Amino acid sequence: MKGKTVKICITSTGTSLDSNVDPRFGRCPYFIIYDTDTDTFEAINNASRQAMGGAGIQAGQLIASKNVSAVITGNFGPNAFRVLQTAGIKTYSRVSGTVKDAIEKYRNSQLTETSAPDVTSHYGVGRSN
Repeated sequence: MKGKTVKICITSTGTSLDSNVDPRFGRCPYFIIYDTDTDTFEAINNASRQAMGGAGIQAGQLIASKNVSAVITGNFGPNAFRVLQTAGIKTYSRVSGTVKDAIEKYRNSQLTETSAPDVTSHYGVGRSN
């Protein structure tokens, strides 16, 4: 993929590559946007995690605006999944471990693309960060 930057998004409990993958997409504390060509990343605070409703939709729209090719997380709810699918972003779920581990699994094609939401709406509501 020379010449084309590939950015992936990983849900994270913290702001470093040693942080754990957060199991929630819409209500994760941070998104790590990782550039596979330059091996650089930025941590983005997920402001929608505190939303009363629509966190998955808001988070999905934020990530779609970052021009990522794929999202890696523990689980996707139906609204977030729909937003990402509409934006043409590949989704990978049921991933755990560190963000660094998730990136390596992605690079080595060890992740299976998600074909449907994993959890019901409001899955992350009320869960502690």
